[in-house]
Amino acid sequence: MSGFEEIGIAGPDHLREALTNCTDPQQAIEDFQAENGILLPTLQPALPLLDLHSIRRYEFHRSIMEELRQQLIEKCRQLSEIGNKKSYKTIEELLSKCFPLIRVKSVQPVVMEIMKLLPRVPAKYLTVVVDDRELYKAASTEVKRQIWEQNPSLFGDEVSPLLTDYIKSKEAILFGSETINSHMFFSVTPKTRRQGEVVQKLANMVGKSIRLYDMVLQFLRTLFLRTRTVHYCTLRAELLMVLHDMEVHEICTEDPCHKFTWCLDACIREKFVDEKRARELQGFLDGVRRGQEQVLGDLSMILCDPFSIHTIASSSIKVLQHLLNTEKLPRESAVLLLLLRMLALGLGAWDMIDKQVFREPKMENDLVVRFLPSLVSLLADDYTRQINRRIHETEDDPKLKDVPNQLLKSSRKDRIAATLLLYYILYITRQRNKEALSRILPKIIKTESNMSYEDIFLHPFSSQLALMGEDFASETFCNLIFDDFLLASSVQENVLRHSLRLLEYVFHKMPSQRILKLMDKLEPKTEHGQEVRDLYGSVLKKIEAHAPSPAVIPEPLDSPLMSVPTPAPL
Repeated sequence: MSGFEEIGIAGPDHLREALTNCTDPQQAIEDFQAENGILLPTLQPALPLLDLHSIRRYEFHRSIMEELRQQLIEKCRQLSEIGNKKSYKTIEELLSKCFPLIRVKSVQPVVMEIMKLLPRVPAKYLTVVVDDRELYKAASTEVKRQIWEQNPSLFGDEVSPLLTDYIKSKEAILFGSETINSHMFFSVTPKTRRQGEVVQKLANMVGKSIRLYDMVLQFLRTLFLRTRTVHYCTLRAELLMVLHDMEVHEICTEDPCHKFTWCLDACIREKFVDEKRARELQGFLDGVRRGQEQVLGDLSMILCDPFSIHTIASSSIKVLQHLLNTEKLPRESAVLLLLLRMLALGLGAWDMIDKQVFREPKMENDLVVRFLPSLVSLLADDYTRQINRRIHETEDDPKLKDVPNQLLKSSRKDRIAATLLLYYILYITRQRNKEALSRILPKIIKTESNMSYEDIFLHPFSSQLALMGEDFASETFCNLIFDDFLLASSVQENVLRHSLRLLEYVFHKMPSQRILKLMDKLEPKTEHGQEVRDLYGSVLKKIEAHAPSPAVIPEPLDSPLMSVPTPAPL
């Protein structure tokens, strides 16, 4: 305990000196109690009564102290609610009087509350708090914000563990073994995602401070550049929308990406970019003025968010299907051209921020006039095959088995083409179109930047395949999924995890010999991490513990009708 003498109250130093120089210690203690106790005449008669009930003076004084502390805090809150200069000046004067007692545990809550109520705490007090680790921990978030604004490195130390936890939570969903139907990565609504612990904590730490918000965005840009992890782009959009939900207008009105992100968030929620939203989004993109091109860097990060890419690419496939039904060319759709424009921005986000060249990527002419018509031809072939099945045509036209060369050529050199082709595969997988899948899947082993083996594609793909469990009873289908695609390239660790995750849900439908061969191929190597080994062990235990249901043998019918001879044919 310290600070009492500084404000004119007898403290431990005063008591030590009194006991050292006195001749009667008992009398010195009584004098100290009389001088420094609660000097209220109305309470004095109660002290002997409390003594009779064996209630220690310490307990009595502590209860009085707690009551006074609560009343003082309440009075300070009432002053802060007035919110004028006079009230804040009174609070600041009170802080100057009680701040020396900040290390006194019983008084510390009062000092911390007073600091919390001030819109701007004087720097001399903040310096004391920063230099003492215990005081810094006890300080409220409102006080820490003012400290962080002047100490970016300290703020970075606070934020860094949260960002790490956020990435781990995203990877846990991508690689987790949750129920397929209810825990798919892209099935979680934006509103639900924004309730996540990390996002809420970040929003609380930022508060209404534009400076802290800018610091977080800079952290996210830096980490995105270092790691290429697209989940940082998701967090960039989620943080802005959380502040939007909290009506933090001080930040939302300053962020030039706010309205664009808000509109895009509505599209993600509805899982489609309709014509009206498309016009709004185009207006925001066209509204980037000369001299403000750097805004494109932030817009590209928001569009690089996997949930944005998923919505835009899925909408593109739906628009292509609509164009097929209405017999129109892709270049005739303004909505489709905008979707491609946003895809180009999102997929080029890393390059734009890395090179600091803030202009929209140039779209290849072949993408619109050659690749998209080729993709529409696949959709047309799928429709033709469906009609043939209805009219009992059992054999496919050989033309329905070929894949246009332009389609494969574009997907190997253009990220937009590769993305759209992968989402076409998700589209036919969701429809359980095995013929279309067998036609295209073995051909996409090589795509631009190896996108066909990225987690953002493999997770929804394996989740949809898990719903096709009955089809894995076919040796041909097993070969198509595992041998011709998942294990066709050099097996990366993430591919191994997705393959094991899929096998965990479909092995009970597969032939036992096929399972054994597949487990041999999926066995982790020395360079693989512990998480893969644990997953492999878990799947192996489930396979070994699985007992197939015995075949049901019908019971013999004991009926007199069984002896009646079968009637002769007419």
